Amino acid sequence: MHQFLRRPRPRLLSLLATGALLAGACGGGGGGKNGDNAAKAGDDATTTTTAAPMPAPITGLVLTDGSVATRPAVSVKVDNTPKGRPQSGIDKADLLIEEKVEGGFTRFIAVFHSEDADLVGPVRSVRSTDPGLVGTFGGVFAFAGGIPAFEKLARAQPVTVVSESVSGEGFQTPAGKKRPYATYTATAKLRSLAKDRTQPPPKLFEFLPAGGTFAAAGATPAVSAAVGYGATSFTVDYDAATSTWKRSSDGKPHLVAGGAQLAFANVIIQRTSYKATGFRDPAGSAVDEATVIGEGDAIVLSQGKQAAIRWKKTSATTPTTYTDGAGAPVQLLAGRTLIALPPAANPITVK
Repeated sequence: MHQFLRRPRPRLLSLLATGALLAGACGGGGGGKNGDNAAKAGDDATTTTTAAPMPAPITGLVLTDGSVATRPAVSVKVDNTPKGRPQSGIDKADLLIEEKVEGGFTRFIAVFHSEDADLVGPVRSVRSTDPGLVGTFGGVFAFAGGIPAFEKLARAQPVTVVSESVSGEGFQTPAGKKRPYATYTATAKLRSLAKDRTQPPPKLFEFLPAGGTFAAAGATPAVSAAVGYGATSFTVDYDAATSTWKRSSDGKPHLVAGGAQLAFANVIIQRTSYKATGFRDPAGSAVDEATVIGEGDAIVLSQGKQAAIRWKKTSATTPTTYTDGAGAPVQLLAGRTLIALPPAANPITVK
């Protein structure tokens, strides 16, 4: 054992030194020019570090680059009328919230965090329902404009508001698009406008452990669900091969630009009451507001099952909690989630 502690003999040291000199000469490539370039390239090289993997707060999926989990969320108000489809980018959202607007149509709040989208839209105007939702996520909330009173409510939340009606920064108009369906944006650009709202979103749901099975109290098998909002409706059908619920809107597969069908690991159908705001849109339809702070009944769909649950939200900045019939937190399958906010009295059919 002591032989491994001996110093190298002088002749060996001499040979090693000679080898090093020869290697240095060969590295010069004959004439030294390549060697100079190599040295310069080394000086200019930058080191990229990747944080340890960690779960995304909204999807529960493990992010290879854990630093993504600490960046702010970006919420975008997106049209969902037939003329606004196919939308761009919403299939990249971690969370999609669907609310009723005037005329019985719907719009989405698309919440992006773990993935970015280079083109999102068409972006539409804010409603008074939105502040009670986006205040939970923080980060950036982008919309095309809106009734000044509604914009004021949004600005009162802990978010950076980016409104096209105030500044065009962060928005674009793709060729061939016509208003009011011509406003689009990009999530990376919006995130760069976050200012001091750089905190990550909170954990929104409880998730099943890897390989876990959805087992909320009272869960029963389900293969499809249909939800009506008035002028529009949607269905989801369970695809066992991908463990996702594939969405159709108004009787057609809901496709985004590029042809992908919207699909979700979980769907929460949250029965919601709506109240009059006293405002009307340009067409004369009453603008209602969803009551998202409070509590009520809901249905959750996950892993080919359904369960009757309860939802509860105590403030604009706290996440909505979901509990099953036994009062235990609902554990969802890790992945993207759709939260639908249909009027409480509207039909919901689950098979």
